Amino acid sequence: MEKNEAVKYSDSFSDQVKEDKFWVLDLVLLAFRIMRTGNQRMKSLLFLISLNVAHSTVEFAIGLFTGRIGLVSDAFHLTFGSGLLTFSLFAMAASQRKPDHVYTYGLQRLQVLSAFTNALFLLLESFSIAVGALDAFIEDESERKHYLVVSAVTNLMVNLIGVCLFRNYAGINLVYKKPEDMNYHSVWLHVLVDSIRSAGLISAPWFQSLGANNAEALSMGLVSGAVFMLVMPLFKASGGVLLQMAPPHIPTSALCKCWGQITCREDVIQVSEARFWEVVPGHVVGSLLLKAQAQQDMDCGAMVEYVHGLYRELGIHDLTVQTDYI
Repeated sequence: MEKNEAVKYSDSFSDQVKEDKFWVLDLVLLAFRIMRTGNQRMKSLLFLISLNVAHSTVEFAIGLFTGRIGLVSDAFHLTFGSGLLTFSLFAMAASQRKPDHVYTYGLQRLQVLSAFTNALFLLLESFSIAVGALDAFIEDESERKHYLVVSAVTNLMVNLIGVCLFRNYAGINLVYKKPEDMNYHSVWLHVLVDSIRSAGLISAPWFQSLGANNAEALSMGLVSGAVFMLVMPLFKASGGVLLQMAPPHIPTSALCKCWGQITCREDVIQVSEARFWEVVPGHVVGSLLLKAQAQQDMDCGAMVEYVHGLYRELGIHDLTVQTDYI
């Protein structure tokens, strides 16, 4: 008996694994199909990724054959950045998949996750640049490897192309109306930060030639601070969505006003467990519990519709109202 149960469990597990594999393969094929016939933004990002991969490959080959570790290290940095941009592209493609019985809201949140991942990487890069600035301050700058400036010039040219391609999403404290806005903005910030980093590497020797003391440390320190200030708003916004914080564009006073208007009804005893959050930017979800007095001539539908109407005025169209009658 136990053997038969084990065989059934094994067959069931095997079927589930096969189903998951087919689902993943289907998702990958869907992503590549959308990339081939996708919108202009997706094609622009694919072009930018190709440029970065080509640049990092050439830089890695030159560094490997000439024995310059700095070029090899920078090539790995560019490759990792290209991987994040590829994840952004994948999120754009996969998010177009329609909701199903497993992902009832679809895969739109992949765009938010991609933006958060980009922001986290850029914050870590800011810390890395700050450590590099401290290292430049301690070491003798005359012994530093200035051949990296040539690589920085090439990298700057590549990233300026990306800045121009996504210039419509330029800014710092943007209002994200759709999940793709957040993802596109993270791509723009990614290439902008790389451009600023390259500009800092290029300007440091020039400042040094003018006789400035600790030019490289000063330049990299300014770059680190600029990157941190540019990226932090996106990090907070994307992290807030993933942590299901209250929608920032809806004032707390407005939610409290709706709460008070519901409580003032004679047939409502208590309002509790009111929760509101963004599934993705532009899609606010809410739920609350009403305790109401049970009356013979009570119109339950009218009370629920009244509650929906109040929150609909705030832009909350996806609201679940649970009613308990006492």
